Amino acid sequence: MSLLHDYTHRPGRRRCLNVLAALVAGMAVPLPSVAAGTYTFGVVPQFEQRKLFAIWKPLVDELVRRTGLDLKLEVTLSVPEFEAAVEAGSFDFVYANPYHILKVRDSQGYIPLVRDEEPLRGIIVVRKDSPLKSVKDLDGKTLAVPSPNAVGASLLVRAELERLHGVRLQMLNVKTHSSVYLHVLNGLTEAGGGVQKTFAEQAQAIQAQLRVLYTTRDMPSHPVAAHPRVPPTVRDALRQALLAIGASPAGKVLLEDIPMPRPVVTSLDDYLPMRQWGLERYWIVDRK
Repeated sequence: MSLLHDYTHRPGRRRCLNVLAALVAGMAVPLPSVAAGTYTFGVVPQFEQRKLFAIWKPLVDELVRRTGLDLKLEVTLSVPEFEAAVEAGSFDFVYANPYHILKVRDSQGYIPLVRDEEPLRGIIVVRKDSPLKSVKDLDGKTLAVPSPNAVGASLLVRAELERLHGVRLQMLNVKTHSSVYLHVLNGLTEAGGGVQKTFAEQAQAIQAQLRVLYTTRDMPSHPVAAHPRVPPTVRDALRQALLAIGASPAGKVLLEDIPMPRPVVTSLDDYLPMRQWGLERYWIVDRK
């Protein structure tokens, strides 16, 4: 059974199907086809593969309908695999860690198109009944992270704690944001790194048993970016389609789980200040 077939037959996903029906019924007008050929669309695996596909496939399908583009969603099995693909310029369009876009600026030159208006904030969570009360209490503790190079959940958290508070952490890579929160909840690690947006998406029963111990500075949210080889007309068509989707109530539902409920135009200029944050020191190359 395909992931999409499974997705469409799950009762908890019927809301998204209703949203798609509303969009098709006339809430959007398709743009004329702007270019021939297939364009790949890669997304950073913040969640496990089935959930990632369930979130992104309906949105990519709607982008195809609106633009006339042939878009192929590509979901990698691991974050290192995704990072290698971005560094090789494998994706035509990509939803990625903003610092990773900066990191490949000279080699690939990905062009940010759209991001969520709400900034991204890294967090460290502990169990609500944890004896850890202050940042200093974290020194030497193990931090569950979705990826060593996750910008909010790992890079910025580690940089700020070490530089501002003299606190160093051990890392445990648990692959996804959801796994981070479950590791902390079940006592497998004393603390976990995440971002406010993914924490807010967790079930209330999970949120109720966790406590945010630390929050980082704000940073611009993950962008949807295009490789320079993508023609400007194609880039603009995708940008305008995303903005149009975000302007309708039904479209917002498709964007909420990414999460990018309020898409706005962005550019590399929004992200350049992050080059001064010293995150390069904490980036880990891992191709396993």
